[in-house]
Amino acid sequence: MHKTMRTALALVLAAHTLPVQAQFDDLEKALKKVLPPAQQPKKEEAKPQQAQPKPADKPQQAQPKQQESFSIPPFGTVPLKDEVKIGRQVAGNLLGAAPLVPDAKLQQYVNSVGRWVALHSGRPDLSWTFGVIESNDINAFAAPGGYIFVTRGLYIRLGDEAELAGVLAHEIAHVQQQHHLKVLQQQQLIGLGSQLLGKQVGGDAAVQRVIGSGAEIMARGLDKSAEFEADRIGVVLATRAGYDPWGLPTVLQDIGAVSKSDSGVVLLFKTHPHPDERLTALAEAMGERFDAVNGKAVKNRLYRLPAK
Repeated sequence: MHKTMRTALALVLAAHTLPVQAQFDDLEKALKKVLPPAQQPKKEEAKPQQAQPKPADKPQQAQPKQQESFSIPPFGTVPLKDEVKIGRQVAGNLLGAAPLVPDAKLQQYVNSVGRWVALHSGRPDLSWTFGVIESNDINAFAAPGGYIFVTRGLYIRLGDEAELAGVLAHEIAHVQQQHHLKVLQQQQLIGLGSQLLGKQVGGDAAVQRVIGSGAEIMARGLDKSAEFEADRIGVVLATRAGYDPWGLPTVLQDIGAVSKSDSGVVLLFKTHPHPDERLTALAEAMGERFDAVNGKAVKNRLYRLPAK
């Protein structure tokens, strides 16, 4: 599994052969089994098509299916439907590398906590989707459009619900600030002259082409400023939701104690600043502002995964 997750980020962004839509449909089916109807992920509804009259004197010929090309603007705002489409593709790719942990109560619990925190973000109206994936690595992932995943390896290290909320809030902040989307826009701008932006393909392949255009930077991770910003915003979001603001710093302190040679943190340390560096920056940003905050840790409510 460690080898799988060390290549998962590249698969997320650059794979062209994974059954992406099938993987995402599996995610939706799994969540529909465990989430109340009001919390279930929304799917785009197909518009009813009006029947066209047939010519009386000519048989109707089947028309070749037209695939719509896909690209995102290199500047400015990306339409929400396109952001969600990219996120669905990324989520499907990731689930092709590491499926959801088969525990309905766990998935329901994480979605409940994540969506509560997301309600306090700058994008509460997104159809947020959360999941815990099968990997012993210590990591979490965010995709445009509100798709967020935590690995089993990270989840089992959490000590209370505030720590979970802090981790999810960090990833929610990435989506709120559109960090990954902006990287894709930058890469699209770089590739404008090389015709690599989905003009030759359509459908899911076109979306994958846009995602793949940012694979190199995404595989290296976001820059430090984006990670530090997500840490700062994550603390604020978790605090707004009523949690102990020190949940995320506690998780960073715990991960920072893991040896760099541990295979479980290879990908995390490759794509993020070291937790010690993040803690230093976060301490400077927080100062004494949160000392008087009476947030809740909610230790007894944290769902505990059964031992494997």
